[in-house]
Amino acid sequence: MQRETAPRAPEASNDVHSDGDASQDDQGRVTALEDLILAKLDDDKAQDIVFIDLKGKSAVADGLIVASGRSHRHVGAMADHLLRALKDEGYGRVRVEGLPHCDWVLIDTGDVIVHLFRPEVRSFYNIEKIWSVDSPHRTAAM
Repeated sequence: MQRETAPRAPEASNDVHSDGDASQDDQGRVTALEDLILAKLDDDKAQDIVFIDLKGKSAVADGLIVASGRSHRHVGAMADHLLRALKDEGYGRVRVEGLPHCDWVLIDTGDVIVHLFRPEVRSFYNIEKIWSVDSPHRTAAM
């Protein structure tokens, strides 16, 4: 099952059926994306930044980043700055939810999912605990 990724800048070669080079290129692109997001959040004074590595653990994404802002305005500004940085670096349009209210803004780049919260909302949902549990994957028994 393949998951849909966010559009990205055109590459020099569209030949993806090589002997593993595409996998290394994708991994390097994901790492660069993670680094970009973490650096931008740090620049914007995000609080309690947590990165959860989901590679090999979930088909949803390769990484999950959770951070807090001090207020609605701070969360909205961080989201706006991050969206601009992603666009400027050629990651294309990403999916965004929660921007009008800025209690919880979700930014889905396809490979990395970013959750920006106000502290009260973050503690209520506590999604870090859900995703960082190191239990084996369960399959539905029928």
